[in-house]
Amino acid sequence: MGAQAVPYRPLGGDLHRHGSDPPHSHPHGGPHTHGPQPHGPGHSHGLVDASIKRSRAGLRAVGLALAVLAATALAQLAIFLATGSVALLADLVHNFGDAATAIPLAIAFLLRSARAERFAGLLVVVAIFLSACFAGIEAVGRLIDPESPSDLVVLAAAGVVGFAGNLAAARIRTGAGKRLDSPALVADGNHARADAYVSLAVVFSAAAVGLGFDLADPLIGLAISAVILRITWDSWRTVRGHHHRH
Repeated sequence: MGAQAVPYRPLGGDLHRHGSDPPHSHPHGGPHTHGPQPHGPGHSHGLVDASIKRSRAGLRAVGLALAVLAATALAQLAIFLATGSVALLADLVHNFGDAATAIPLAIAFLLRSARAERFAGLLVVVAIFLSACFAGIEAVGRLIDPESPSDLVVLAAAGVVGFAGNLAAARIRTGAGKRLDSPALVADGNHARADAYVSLAVVFSAAAVGLGFDLADPLIGLAISAVILRITWDSWRTVRGHHHRH
C-alpha cells in the first residue's frame, strides 16, 4: 500500500476552521483574527485609530486656545470702551480675529482632512492680514484726528492681560501643532506668541501718553500693524512650506 497523504501544514501552523471557512493554516502561531472582529482588549484600528486620536487632540487644543483668547479679547473690549485707546483697539481686534481662526481649524480636525487643514492655515493667514489692515486704518485716523486715551493705568493693565492670554494660547497651539505635525496650528501658535509681545506695546503706549506724548498711542498702533504684517508673512511661509513638502 502506498503512503497515506498528509495535509500540508506550514511551519508553526495547524489546520483549523473559522465559522464556515474551509480548513486552512497560518505560517505563524498565536492568536489571530479574520475579517471584522468585535472590539475587545488589545484590538487596534491602525491608521484610523491614529487619525481619531489626532482629531481629538487637535480639537482639544483649538477649543482651549479659543476659550483663552475669547476671554482675553472680551476683557480688553471692556477696557477699550472705558479708555478709547487705538493701540488697545488694534490689539483687541486682532485677538478677536485670532480667536475666530479656531473655527476653520476645528472643522479641519473634525473632518480629519489634510486638505481642509491646509485651507484652514490659509484662512489663518488671511485673518492676520485683515486685522493688520484694520489696525493700520484706525491708527492713521487717530493721527489725523488725535484723541488721547483715558484711564492710563487701566489701559496698561489691558496690555498685561493681552500678553498673558496670548502667551497661554501660543503655548497651547504651538505645542499641539508640533506634536500633531499641523502647519496651521504651528502658524497660529507663532501668531499668538508674537501677539503676546505686541500686547506689551499697549503698556508702552499708556506710559508714553502719561509722560505727555499724546501721539504715541496712534504711532504705536501703526507699529503694531507693521508687526502684524510681518507675522502674516511668517505664517504664510510656514503654511506654504509644509504644503510644498507634501
